[in-house]
Amino acid sequence: MAPASGALPLAGADAATAGAVTPSAQPVIRIALDTPADDCFDYLATPDVAPGDLVVVPFGRRSMVGVAVEHAQGSDVPADKLRPVAQRLDWMPPLQPDWIELAAFAARYYQRRLGEVMLPALPPALREAESWPGLAQRARTDEYRLLPGHAEALLAAVPPRARSVRALAQALAERAAAGEPLALADARVLCAAAPSRLAEWQAAGWVEASRTARTLLPTDPAQPPSSAPPLHEEQRAAVQAIAEAEGFAPFLLHGVTGSGKTEVYLHAMQAVLERDPQAQVLMLVPEINLTPQLQARIAARFPHLPLAVLHSGLADQERSLQWLAAHRGEARIVLGTRMAVMASLPALALIVVDEEHDTSYKQQEGLRYSARDLAVWRAKQRGIAVVLGSATPSMETWWRAGQGTYRKLVLRERAQADATLPTVRLVDLNHERQRQRALYEGLSVPLLEAIDARLARGEQSLLFLNRRGYAPVIACDSCGWLSGCPRCSAYLVLHRPERSLRCHHCGLEAPVPHHCPDCGNVDIAPLGRGTQRIEEALAARFPQARIARIDADSTRRKGSAQAMFDEVHAGEVDILVGTQMVAKGHDFQRVTLVGIVHPDAAMFSHDFRAAEHLFASLMQVAGRAGRAGLPGEVLIQTRYPDTPALQALTRHDYDGFAASQLRERRQAGLPPFCFQVLVTAEHGQLERALQFLEVARRHAETCELAAEVQLHDPVPMSMVRVFNRERAQMLVEATSRPVLQRFVAEWVRTFAEVGTEAKGVRWQLEIDPLRI
Repeated sequence: MAPASGALPLAGADAATAGAVTPSAQPVIRIALDTPADDCFDYLATPDVAPGDLVVVPFGRRSMVGVAVEHAQGSDVPADKLRPVAQRLDWMPPLQPDWIELAAFAARYYQRRLGEVMLPALPPALREAESWPGLAQRARTDEYRLLPGHAEALLAAVPPRARSVRALAQALAERAAAGEPLALADARVLCAAAPSRLAEWQAAGWVEASRTARTLLPTDPAQPPSSAPPLHEEQRAAVQAIAEAEGFAPFLLHGVTGSGKTEVYLHAMQAVLERDPQAQVLMLVPEINLTPQLQARIAARFPHLPLAVLHSGLADQERSLQWLAAHRGEARIVLGTRMAVMASLPALALIVVDEEHDTSYKQQEGLRYSARDLAVWRAKQRGIAVVLGSATPSMETWWRAGQGTYRKLVLRERAQADATLPTVRLVDLNHERQRQRALYEGLSVPLLEAIDARLARGEQSLLFLNRRGYAPVIACDSCGWLSGCPRCSAYLVLHRPERSLRCHHCGLEAPVPHHCPDCGNVDIAPLGRGTQRIEEALAARFPQARIARIDADSTRRKGSAQAMFDEVHAGEVDILVGTQMVAKGHDFQRVTLVGIVHPDAAMFSHDFRAAEHLFASLMQVAGRAGRAGLPGEVLIQTRYPDTPALQALTRHDYDGFAASQLRERRQAGLPPFCFQVLVTAEHGQLERALQFLEVARRHAETCELAAEVQLHDPVPMSMVRVFNRERAQMLVEATSRPVLQRFVAEWVRTFAEVGTEAKGVRWQLEIDPLRI
């Protein structure tokens, strides 16, 4: 949402046309631009511009890339104010009407302007006209052919001393004699000025040009597909149900960890792709680090089918080429993170959302969309099947499956015949203290003994701690000073190997002080533990062990995460320490022990979804143990062993946990039994942010549907200050989604009347917030 400025969005070509009353009778084309000012802007229509084209248009004193949306027979903008389209991207097929409809739905539902949805959904190189020529060279092949009877005239027109130009002309003549064209790339090798020379000869009528789309994705038809493991009965039933589905068919594939959900996806893909030689399949994963192993697995299973990968870790031009391959229909399979849900897929026939519960599917900046929800809407739009897979489905998805809105497919057993679910044991730290067994750097005696046993047997252990760095804070024993971030309501985290303090919210970095900044005491020490400290402690306790740490700090370089995962799979690591990056999707064949070091902090939260997120995270990481026939064990260190989520986890009882959560939410009137909108405001002063929300609340009370929604009071956010901006929030709830949508649409229009309270305030509107 744009910053509140106290001014209503203007219709028309730009602000200068506001107030125009003389309509234009000329045909116009409506262009969506990435600006909060209006949905579309009117420009003079030209015969070559069609809806779906990417164009460059003048906008004020600058030029912008936009998407042509529709033709119109007239405009409220005067004819002398309308300006023509400056440039059209002529080598890319237009965006299809169903993609424009998808963007329009997202704009309506998430309360954004159409251009704010369309343009960010395109890859970066397509949003910048300066990148178009370079992208065109890789996306197409320009060829030139010498027309019959013009060889002598062409050679005669070349100056004798222009050797490179003569070489170009002779090459054209030789290729013409052989009945072949000359590619522009080959022409550039012969003559640096080839483009301009060829254009001159084309204008003279001696040469004709042609363009063909270049294949963007390599395949290996000669390579035999990798063999698929046999499916058990529940897998076969799931594949059959998905493959035989007709029309819109949403499925929840609920399978325990290691139950072979990926094989179900691959078999369902195969059925869909074999049925239609043009069909495309979209598979979404929650995180970038999950794409390499899936990419390799899909490529091995379908070596003859082009596979495109879309995520933010790709270089801009490479991502654009992958997107183009999907848009042109060349990519039969598209694998990507949440951004891929907005990819242009003209022949989309199946959507798979793996780990559908994962919060990474919710965008937290700009257009705050849910990729999972848009995937379901897109499947309904196309009339196709969508598969939502998870061992721990979100409460919303689980409830819809219980209501029959989604069809539930269940995988109760692990895929390998000799693989069983790991034993989950709670290590009561209170009991350990009573036995006078001290922790070793946060690691209990039972956990250390279990690691020792795995080392003796040559098996692998995984320790999970979702806190990177060495320690979350350093403190002074004398005066109580803590390493707080001066810009955020958070602490500076100690990163000991780098000798630095870092804020994980604003990025501030500072050197570690040699003494307390307040009292000068040199006895300052780290409090708490992060992955770096656990790694150091394990190295000291097990000097013979090969230890690896995988977190956002150790995997900053491109490809480093995959290299480290390869080492784990190859058996070159004895103990793996990691954060959420190691918790899901990875098939560690020799990991038989998972130790969960400190889950208690996640139990105490203002967020009503905290228990759901904790249970999902722990069950996912627990599922990394015992996947290849070796008995698995999970040890969870906790001071609160009676917590319902932990007790359910020891029984692998997701059904019981979900039932209790839904009962509590129904009683409290929380999602999925209500629908929410969160408005956040930030300013240099908290009072101004709260004042803005209070005035917005008073305007909300005047809306037509105000009586049918619940307006909560504005309150400071739990982390009030981030990057010197004070933050507040206001929650709005309703029991009807359509009612809430209509209310918000009217309410947002009244924000223009907030006036001076909006000065300097940045505000955001989030539909269906995941974290409150």
